[in-house]
Amino acid sequence: MRKIPMRTCIVTKEKLPKKELIRVVRTPEGEVKIDETGKLNGRGAYLKKDLEVFEKAKKSKILNRHLEIDIPDCIFEEIKNYVN
Repeated sequence: MRKIPMRTCIVTKEKLPKKELIRVVRTPEGEVKIDETGKLNGRGAYLKKDLEVFEKAKKSKILNRHLEIDIPDCIFEEIKNYVN
């Protein structure tokens, strides 16, 4: 039996399997991207694939604090489309 990697959602603080979360990464160049492979280089933060969690993250700017950079609105739109 293989071990399932668990990660913590930055909004709900729930520990969930990595596959049930979206990873948002700040690359070393300072770009913000959605990491679909889970292997991009840089500082990452995980969000639960839930519209309510996404709205809470956008409103509270928790993603900005975790990645230590201002997140452009286009990235939030990408995340919203990914969640739906």
